[in-house]
Amino acid sequence: MQRAVVLLSGGLDSTVTLAHAISQGHLVMPLTIRYGQRHERELCSAKEVAKFYDLKGHVVIDLDLKAFSTSALISRSVPVPERTGAEEIGADIPPTYVPARNIIFLSIAAGLCETLGADRIFIGANSLDYSGYPDCRPEFFKAFQEVLEVGTKTGVEGRSIKVEAPILFLTKAEIVKLGKRLGAPMHLTWSCYKGGALACGRCDSCLLRLKGFREAGFEDEIAYEVRT
Repeated sequence: MQRAVVLLSGGLDSTVTLAHAISQGHLVMPLTIRYGQRHERELCSAKEVAKFYDLKGHVVIDLDLKAFSTSALISRSVPVPERTGAEEIGADIPPTYVPARNIIFLSIAAGLCETLGADRIFIGANSLDYSGYPDCRPEFFKAFQEVLEVGTKTGVEGRSIKVEAPILFLTKAEIVKLGKRLGAPMHLTWSCYKGGALACGRCDSCLLRLKGFREAGFEDEIAYEVRT
């Protein structure tokens, strides 16, 4: 059984990715990073998801990125955009982009892989129904794979860690269907960019999630202030 590190934010995509890695027979180590987010709801969800799968080795790393003050996911002085529908989400990179986040997270995951003797990283990045982040695109993962081949001990020894993004080319509806098929605990996940008692239903992440459940023909079990 091969060991794998799974980046687990507590959101829908990372949870379905975790379920996929487990279904493939990997011995998984979930990795969650507390990086100064404006709320802790996703972190609580990540812990609940790890508990659901009885993954006692869940690694949570504290990383202070509060200096990255241009991101609405970190700085409370930058408002989270609200929209009335997913069709309003454009191709521009939104203020919810966290500078170089996946570069940083994958680097930490790679270091953990080398420490544990794991041979792959799973990440729940998506290049179709997403908000335009540059580090969720196929060309980014191709380039980062090359970095691992030349910038790690395992890479230069010919045993490069492999980055797997199994939902990269799936629509959000297809991700929901995959999660249902795998029995992923999507009811425990949190996708909203805001940290209220209920998911807002207006931010890009909520709108894409609701669109995915609607198109997949399922009811999203989490509660929202507004359902579009």
